[in-house]
Amino acid sequence: MKFDVTIFPEDLNSTIELARTVEDYGFDGLWTAEAAHNPFLPLTLAATSTQRIQLGTAIAVAFPRSPMVTAQLAWDLAAQSKGRFILGLGTQIKIHIVKRFSALWVDKPAAQMREYVEALRAIWKAFQDGGSLRYRGEIYSFGVLPPFFNPGAIEHPQIPVYIAGVNKELCKLGGEIADGFHVHPFHTVQYLQDLIRPSIAAGAAKAEKNPADVSLSCAIFVVTGSTPEEIERNTIEIKSQIAFYASTPGYRPVLEMHGWGDFGDKMNQLTKEGKWNNMWRDVPDDILHEMAVVAPPDELPYKVRERYAGLLDRVGYYFPFKPEDETRKMIWQHASKAMTV
Repeated sequence: MKFDVTIFPEDLNSTIELARTVEDYGFDGLWTAEAAHNPFLPLTLAATSTQRIQLGTAIAVAFPRSPMVTAQLAWDLAAQSKGRFILGLGTQIKIHIVKRFSALWVDKPAAQMREYVEALRAIWKAFQDGGSLRYRGEIYSFGVLPPFFNPGAIEHPQIPVYIAGVNKELCKLGGEIADGFHVHPFHTVQYLQDLIRPSIAAGAAKAEKNPADVSLSCAIFVVTGSTPEEIERNTIEIKSQIAFYASTPGYRPVLEMHGWGDFGDKMNQLTKEGKWNNMWRDVPDDILHEMAVVAPPDELPYKVRERYAGLLDRVGYYFPFKPEDETRKMIWQHASKAMTV
C-alpha cells in the first residue's frame, strides 16, 4: 500500500520546498486538486525539485478543458518529471460545469469521460509517432495536427490516467479504460467491497484486463489528534464534510446502501435552510466511524492499513500536507514511519 499526500499551495513559490519535504518524508506520491488554484501549475515546480515521488492531479476537472489542452499539459509534465506524472480526471457536477466554468454539459458524464480518455490517448499516440491524428466520437473529434503543433516524442509516453467517481457506471468505466481510480472519501468499507471493487472488476473483464492492474487511490477521512481539543476540532471538520456530501444527491447511493436515506434527507433540508455551520451536530457517531478511521496519531497509519488492506492500493489523509502545522507534524511523522516501510 502506497501512502500519498495532497498539497494546496496558496503561493506557487512555496511549492518547491514543499515538494522536497514530501519526498524527504519518504512518501510515495504528491497530489494536487482543482480547488481554489489550478492543479497543474504546482506540479511543474514539484517535478523540477524532486527525483522519486509520483506527481498527479486528484483531480483536474476534465470537461471545461479540451482534451487537446489536457493532453499537452500532461505530455509536458510527463517529460519534465521523467515519467512520474499521473493524470487524474473528474467529471464534476452540472452546476459547476455550467455556472462555475461556463462550459458545455453534455448530460452523459460517463460517455463523455470515455471519449475524453480515448481522445487523449489518440492525441498522445500522434505526438509520439508523428503520424496523423484521427479520432471521431459523438462528443469529441480531432483530425488536424500540423507538425508545428506536435511537441514530439518523449521518453515516457505511457501516461497513467486515473478517473474519479462514486456511482457504478463510472466505476465500471474506470475498470475498463483507466489505469487507476480515485475513490471518493465519502465511502464506507462496505461500499468499497460491494459496489466499487465489483464494478471495477466488471469493467476490467469487459476490456480483458486484470482488475489488479487498476490502482485504487483515496484520500480518506481520518479523525486524530494529540489532545482532546485537537480531536474535537478534527471531529467537527470531518463531520462537516460528511454532512456536506450527504446533502448532495450524487452521493445518495452510499447512504442508501446502509439505510441512511433519512439522514441524507435531513442534511439536504438543512442546506436549504442555510444551516451549513451546524450540520455537523446532526452527524451520528456511528456514521462517522463507518466513514472515517478514528485513532491517535501513533495508531492511525496501522488502523488505516488494517481497514484498507486489499481494498485500496494508495491512501492518504483528507487534509493537506502542511509541515509547518505543528499540531499535525506528529501525524505526518507517524505516517512516514509506518506507511513507507
